[in-house]
Amino acid sequence: MNPSLMTRVRWGVADTLVMVGRNLLRYVRLPENIVNITVSPIMFLLLFTYVLGGAIRTSTPDYITFVLPGILVQTLLFGGFGTALGLAQDVQSGLFDRYRSLPMARSAVIVGRLIADLLANIFVAVLMISIGTLIGFRFGGSVLQSIGSPAVGILFALPAAAIFAAVGLTVRSVEAVNVIGFTLIFPITFVSSAFVPVESMPGWLQPVAEANPFTLAANVSRALALGQDPGGDLVGVLIWTAGLAAVGVPLAVRAYGRRN
Repeated sequence: MNPSLMTRVRWGVADTLVMVGRNLLRYVRLPENIVNITVSPIMFLLLFTYVLGGAIRTSTPDYITFVLPGILVQTLLFGGFGTALGLAQDVQSGLFDRYRSLPMARSAVIVGRLIADLLANIFVAVLMISIGTLIGFRFGGSVLQSIGSPAVGILFALPAAAIFAAVGLTVRSVEAVNVIGFTLIFPITFVSSAFVPVESMPGWLQPVAEANPFTLAANVSRALALGQDPGGDLVGVLIWTAGLAAVGVPLAVRAYGRRN
């Protein structure tokens, strides 16, 4: 590796860190952003646990143990949706054009946003597990399995965030991102094993839920939380994650290139 390339790499890393700091600073300067990413998942957790939990039969010791991993994976997936909204806002406000006029690495805009949102997702995961612990959730496995449970959701959400980044850079408005995001996320997350066992669904819907990659991610996260072997579902999650990354990253790069 020649010195000039090394210099460009250092500049790229430095620019990316600046963009990470810029995106994280938005949570400090605009506390409502923290509210936006924390209130909804906590509300989902409390409502499903206390309103619906008594009416849903699961194979776990209690409903909170069943539903928390599913809501956690859903929340992390919604974090990718936040990436699309943030990029769309930057494009719509003209900030993206200012980035292009600066002597900075072009990739820093997207990579910095993804890293910042990844750190935000980790914060939300820790917060949700803490709230869940207060209302009865307990990990049943080793420390490594306990860490692996939310890590699966974070891993699965990363390529999804790249796909949403492509959406945020392609559509013309924040409102359009909202429509596309909710239209995609809600069917994926609700037609899955995140909130209810697949066996409780109508027979014609069960194959759809079982084929849903979100079901695999929720199953793996739940199995690790219980201290169980996730079996083939873990392989399925890794395959889906790699496949989504193979699609999402080129789409994001292409959308970014068109903006440039």
